Amino acid sequence: MNSAVNGAAYTCPLCVDLDPSCPHIPKLTSSSSSCSLLSLEPHSVEDYDKLWRIFTASVKGFSIGAGIKGGLAIFAILSRFRRRRSLPSARKGEMVSSSDDVLLALKETLRYGLFLGTFAGTFVSVDEIIAALGGHRRTAKWRALLAGLIAGPSMLLTGVNTQHNSLAIYILMRAAVLASRCGIKSKRFGHICKPLTWAHGDIFLMCLSSSQILSAYILKQESLPPSYKSFLNKHGAKNAAILQAVRDLACGLPLSNVDVIENYYKSTGVDIKLDQNMKIPCSIVHGNQSCGSHVISFFIQAYQRAVPVYLPVYLIPALIVHRQGLMNRPFTILAKGLLGTARSSLFLSVYCSSAWMWTCFLFNILKKCNIPVVAMGTFPAGLALAIEKKTRRLEISLYCLSRAIESFFTCMADIGCFPQSKNLKRLDVVIFSISTAIIMHCYAAERDVFRSKYLNVLDWVFGIPIPPYETTPRKNRSYSCPDFLQTKDVYVT
Repeated sequence: MNSAVNGAAYTCPLCVDLDPSCPHIPKLTSSSSSCSLLSLEPHSVEDYDKLWRIFTASVKGFSIGAGIKGGLAIFAILSRFRRRRSLPSARKGEMVSSSDDVLLALKETLRYGLFLGTFAGTFVSVDEIIAALGGHRRTAKWRALLAGLIAGPSMLLTGVNTQHNSLAIYILMRAAVLASRCGIKSKRFGHICKPLTWAHGDIFLMCLSSSQILSAYILKQESLPPSYKSFLNKHGAKNAAILQAVRDLACGLPLSNVDVIENYYKSTGVDIKLDQNMKIPCSIVHGNQSCGSHVISFFIQAYQRAVPVYLPVYLIPALIVHRQGLMNRPFTILAKGLLGTARSSLFLSVYCSSAWMWTCFLFNILKKCNIPVVAMGTFPAGLALAIEKKTRRLEISLYCLSRAIESFFTCMADIGCFPQSKNLKRLDVVIFSISTAIIMHCYAAERDVFRSKYLNVLDWVFGIPIPPYETTPRKNRSYSCPDFLQTKDVYVT
């Protein structure tokens, strides 16, 4: 029998006919959604239960949203509680504050679970309705695009008045990467996407993002989302008075809080006298330490701060994605998780310590501190991304790029370059919906642009059925995909 990848029917050598009812033609099965979502046993496409697919997609979407958000919330609460215990505070007020944290974490967990559960259920419902009315094969090219667009506004379930600009921009970046992969393998648009074929484009994006993000951390923190600002303050590990003094010097303003900085260092056991007319802020940043010794001591402390951040990042997905493997080879999976935690913690600690190292280096070389010097000093900090595993670099660079874009446009809007629109209050929902439409279309029609681990998760949740007598494009790619955009896995029909 001969088969084509994109919709060609089988030709039976016995009947010499294209009749799909030919008894000699084997029934195709889908590893995506025609598997029972509980037993994972294959069934023919015609026999799968549509209502059961909608129900299980909603439940699994809810479990992923609630599991990830809840797991991160637990680690955050434990970390916050440990910090409070080390501070001299009233026990009663501490208990009240802790209960408020738990209640807020439960609400956020429920909201994100409902968000992803509703998104999955809505997408699958629209997909099934369109397929039932228009037919699987006739609607295969655009059905997932429309379903993803309609499911996008489920983001509002996380809070009607809660803006998610960073999340929307990040999903847009993911959609752009998938669209780029599709464009690179396309004969029509391949030449347009040639600039995307840089071997280390992910590291360049990280350096570009670092220049904006770390400059904003020092010069304009209000341009960053509150949660991300809190993250940077924790891992930047510098007192607000120190950042204020560096900001004053970079902006050409006189130092106004020298006494505050001296008192801060005195509280840490360091007696230092600062010059009111200094030109470079090295003594402000690290007191009486030299620049080199400051980088070493900062790195050790940064690594200790980074480990609790990455433990849930590796262990929670291991419990969800590798739940079956944990029963058979728990030590192997847990060892990989711990190794990944150590490696990612090394990346974050080198990233933060090198940012201070490069800025100090430029301050001493150029003998001045201004905004361009701060931007140049924070740019090479992104080189630390090379420590990370290749498959994670693009994820991290896109996440940081989304934060950098949001911060950049906020800064531009504050100086009047981009007046804010009063008519479109939830632009984040619009961007998110368009992005999910692109992603879900690629998932249904261009599956080979996904890495296998993401494809497996999407199959587990959504399970798009394959139209009868048609296969998904799981084949060796004949196009040249850039190193930082390529999917390392090869799918064979």
